[in-house]
Amino acid sequence: MKKNFSKFLLLTILTLALIPTLNVNASTSKTVNNEAELKEALNDNNISTIILGSNIETTEKINIMRDVTIDGNNKTIKYVGTFGKNQSSDNTVWGGIYVLQIYKSNVTLKNIKLTGGNAGLLINGGHATFVGRIDVSGNGFGGIELGKGSGVTSSPTLTISDDAEIINTTETADAPTLWVPSDTNGAVIEIGNTQFELNSGEELTLDEINELEESIENPETGDSLILNIIFLSIFVILSSYAFKKILNKE
Repeated sequence: MKKNFSKFLLLTILTLALIPTLNVNASTSKTVNNEAELKEALNDNNISTIILGSNIETTEKINIMRDVTIDGNNKTIKYVGTFGKNQSSDNTVWGGIYVLQIYKSNVTLKNIKLTGGNAGLLINGGHATFVGRIDVSGNGFGGIELGKGSGVTSSPTLTISDDAEIINTTETADAPTLWVPSDTNGAVIEIGNTQFELNSGEELTLDEINELEESIENPETGDSLILNIIFLSIFVILSSYAFKKILNKE
């Protein structure tokens, strides 16, 4: 009887010990469908991946202040609030409204559209990694800002993964796809294993971003090296053939 009770007690202790582990594993990802659920998930450190189950409208800038992955699931986060002191509905009236702000944290964004704000995304001394289609169309002042706000010392960094595609159908000369504000130094774009440092006040169009990606895929030095190898190989073959001809004549 005592042995059976001891076994039961041991099994109970082991089960209770496993419950917290099971709960943590079950909480690593969460699907959200509205602004409140998104904010709640961002405040839960047990959630490592947030998945959008529906398009989300927000009346406030969404701040991301911890490391997390947001899988947009090809959905949209749209700012539908007001701008400036006069509470204008026009997103070309500056109000410092970014749909998302990454603040001193490491965040992966995947297959998502950010629209309706003064800008789609602010990387404020943080590190963003783009995966899949990232759409920043429909923002009043442009798509992506790499900056350092008050009290921020770390440089903002954007990593564009191999399969990432940035989309901006509303780009203009006054609303670039990416820019660095005049008070920020040391902003970085990382493509592959190559880093490009951007200057204070620098702006990049979508074409210029694509050109950076192409320069990594087809570097001029690499093309020259390949051509040199081809020409050298042809020269060696022809020289060898000519040398054999001379020997045969002799």
